[in-house]
This record gives sequence, structure tokens and C-alpha cells, in this order.
Amino acid sequence: MTDPQPVELPGSFRPTTGTMEAWNAAYVRVEDYLRAHRIHNRLHQARLIQQVLERVARRHAADPSRDPTTLAAEETEAMMDLWFAEVLGKRDQPHDRIAVDGRVAMLLCDGPQKWPYAFLDERNIPADFAAAMRDGEVAAGPDMAFSNMAPRPIDLGLITEAAGETLEQIEKWPIVRTLLLWLVFAGVLAIIFYATR
Repeated sequence: MTDPQPVELPGSFRPTTGTMEAWNAAYVRVEDYLRAHRIHNRLHQARLIQQVLERVARRHAADPSRDPTTLAAEETEAMMDLWFAEVLGKRDQPHDRIAVDGRVAMLLCDGPQKWPYAFLDERNIPADFAAAMRDGEVAAGPDMAFSNMAPRPIDLGLITEAAGETLEQIEKWPIVRTLLLWLVFAGVLAIIFYATR
């Protein structure tokens, strides 16, 4: 079985600034980023990569001193933040919060598998996908509260108590302890000797 051929971007995308190596690195960065979010559908990946790279090309044309790979990472993060905020209905959340909430909700609802074309689609968000994302959202628990627990003695039962007393007695008599240790050692050797015959 051969590896599938990579999906090509349409010929209309041609950045006017930067080197081919820099744009290839930016492409790979966005592709890896999408794959890390379990977006494995190649057609959808190609569309999203082109969207990101077109936005990056406009930013890079305005400031060619910036690295396209860095711009691609920033643009992907910004697109995801806006999209998660739209889907979850939380436009006022800070970046860190929306990034965590969105990723967790997407993984909990298994979005990339059940709705392979929905991720980062700004025009067509399926209603059942948006509902599943909102249901999978993580909510903060109650505030911390102090509690008071009184220590209680641990009851280990009669056998443990008897074993503990026996060990305490053996500790008092080192000769008996040594003799018992040698008896256990000899017993193990005898078992090994008779088991290998």
C-alpha cells in the first residue's frame, strides 16, 4: 500500500514576498497544527491551509521582515480563537480561556470525526455540532472550602494486630530473628532444589 499523494493547493495562491522554503515551512507548520487537532481530512486540510496562508501572505506583504512560519502560527491561533468563540458563544473570553475551552469541547464531542468539514468553517457550522461543542464545554467547579476532619485510629483487624505483636517480639530477641531468617532462607533453597529435580 502506497502513501497517499499530498493534496495540492490551487494554482491561484502565489505569495509575492518571501522565499519558497519559508512558505513551505509555513505550510508544514499549519498542516502539523491541524493534524495535532485531529483534522485528518486532506481536502478540508488543504482548504484551511490555503485560507491561513492567504491571510499570512497579506500580512507578510505588509511586513516582509516577519517570518511566514511565525505568522502562520499566529494566524492559525487567531482564526481558531475567533471560531471557538463563535461556536461556544463566548466572544468576550480571553485567548487562554477560549483556546482551552474550545479544544477540550472539540475533543469531548469528537468533532473532527463526526463533523470532518466543520472545523474552522465560518459560514456553515452544523447546529448539532455547535450543540455538542457547548455540551462538552468545561465549567469551573465550586470555590475551595475548608473542612475539618478529626483523625481516627486505623483498625487493621486481628490478624494484622497479631502479626505486628509477633514482629515486635522478634525485634526484641535478635538471635531468634536471625534463626528465623536462616530458616526461611533454607526453606526457599530446599523448595528450589526439590522443584528442579
